[in-house]
Amino acid sequence: PGCSRATALKQPARGKSVMRATIERATLLKSLSHVQSVVERRNTIPILSNVLIEASENGAIKLTATDLDLQIVETFAADVETAGATTVSAHTLFEIARKLPDGSQVQLHAADGRMAVNAGRARFSLATLPRDDFPMIAEGELPTSFEIPAASLIQIIDKTRFAISTEETRYYLNGIFLHVTEEAEPVLKAAATDGHRLARVTLPRPSGAEGMPDIIVPRKCVAEIRKLLDESGDNVIQVDLSASKIRFTFDNAVLTSKLIDGTFPDYSRVIPTGNDKLLRIDPKAFSQGVDRVATIATEKTRAVKMALDKDKITLSVTSPENGTAAEEVPGQYASDGFEIGFNARYLMDILGEIEGDVVELHLADASAPTLIRENDKSPALYVLMPMRV
Repeated sequence: PGCSRATALKQPARGKSVMRATIERATLLKSLSHVQSVVERRNTIPILSNVLIEASENGAIKLTATDLDLQIVETFAADVETAGATTVSAHTLFEIARKLPDGSQVQLHAADGRMAVNAGRARFSLATLPRDDFPMIAEGELPTSFEIPAASLIQIIDKTRFAISTEETRYYLNGIFLHVTEEAEPVLKAAATDGHRLARVTLPRPSGAEGMPDIIVPRKCVAEIRKLLDESGDNVIQVDLSASKIRFTFDNAVLTSKLIDGTFPDYSRVIPTGNDKLLRIDPKAFSQGVDRVATIATEKTRAVKMALDKDKITLSVTSPENGTAAEEVPGQYASDGFEIGFNARYLMDILGEIEGDVVELHLADASAPTLIRENDKSPALYVLMPMRV
């Protein structure tokens, strides 16, 4: 409202093409699948439901989508007849591309506030909004700049993401905390916690990351990066950041995100150092045993009791509604016997990230946090708070 007249003046004269291009369906679909997932389904601002499509003379098309906190720009080759730009509903265009026949050539033609999408015998005409109204995230200066292998970024995300808090009130826990520290050698640490469990990964500090500010990368940004990483192979990802923004540059996609403006708690205080009871166990057999006895646990608590004796570990669940379950799992344990309870889901999430065939649980007592890791050389470390059972 208020700008509609000005906008009308910017519209091309009738019949004049704003943009005309032909794209291979698979290429269009792949890029749209990335950008449309950034677009929120419910928007009070109509233009935020749209994807910005820019076709350039040199035969490239750039798609941009944003939710004002996160922005993705993806570029691919196309047959561009008329260079230009417009914006159209991201979800609608994605659904059209998804349903078009495999191998089809998709023609996009924007003019007069509409965009024609034609492929084979299918014809669509979609409403557009002017590109000048499309918001862009201002990056500002991004003084810290480094490269990180796709495999390292996958490791950081996969080994910590499950522990990110979803509680909006503790917004500063709604992401992965990245910071550099000087230890025996300089390292980059990634940590996530929801107050019940903590996951931390330690990697050698990438060249260029020295002096970087402590940052919290939001959960949604983490999810989008992870999707792009699946297609990155052995590539190296360029990371540029400041205290408030971060940008990830892939082969043909650039993801820019605001960072969480908050202070991550000093999580090192909850990592136990004096837990003297050591259980060594096969993570897969352990996880399957937990899963089986948890079948009868009531959803709310999902607590599994673990009774430890010399080389004998008994898992059990007692449910007032369903009855009881117990299973003995083999493991190496030589300390005093005791019982401890864990949330089955949380324990299985951690065990699912252990790659070797032995996991170490460093325990203290029934009320103290337990340290879980593959061994003292592994980059990932987990802390799990016990439950009363």
